[in-house]
Amino acid sequence: MTLSVESRVASNLGRIQQRIQAACDRANRSVDSVRLVAVTKYAQIEWAKSLVELGVQHLGESRPQQLIERAPVLPATVNWHLIGHLQRNKVRSILPFVSLIHSVDSVRLLHRIDQLAEELDLNPHVLLEINIAGEESKDGLSAEEAMAEWPELSSFQRVTIDGLMTMAPATRNLRDAGQVFRQLRELRERLQEYDPSRKLPELSMGMSNDFEIAIEEGATLIRIGSSLFDGL
Repeated sequence: MTLSVESRVASNLGRIQQRIQAACDRANRSVDSVRLVAVTKYAQIEWAKSLVELGVQHLGESRPQQLIERAPVLPATVNWHLIGHLQRNKVRSILPFVSLIHSVDSVRLLHRIDQLAEELDLNPHVLLEINIAGEESKDGLSAEEAMAEWPELSSFQRVTIDGLMTMAPATRNLRDAGQVFRQLRELRERLQEYDPSRKLPELSMGMSNDFEIAIEEGATLIRIGSSLFDGL
């Protein structure tokens, strides 16, 4: 018997939730300390609606235009996360829709967000994207740049920096991924020591292939897409 879209999504979500619980148990963490951001980049809108009906409150998009198009047709209770690269000329259009921008990768972009937030009377929340592995193919500040530029990064009035985001290299070796996640957590700790006034509660790290090791290394936000839509 062929499962309906709703049943397939529910089954996939249940498996992911079980794995999240198991990873939290191994790390001696409460499952409530980890939030699932369901990445709907390649998902049909019906699939995204099924997730929301199942109680998923956080949806993530890589492309600003797709987020803008989908936000009005899904319930207003959804918290939208922009997880992909954000160009400065797209900031104005995205700010009214997004709850958290994961991909702030430069002082220039942060300055633009702050400027437009003032114009639009908004108070956006963002994460700094850190290229821990130093891969040329990925965007993001290096750990050294984040430390050196922190006085300017943290000086804007409208924007709140909630924490850090990274992506591990594409590898089958989870130890390599774990090392990247550990280094992001350690960078967060160094920034907090440097500036105790900033709590930086969020660490966005881990995707479908490595979210369990990310949880064990302290992730508070995990970005999962393909595993939620297996079989569809």
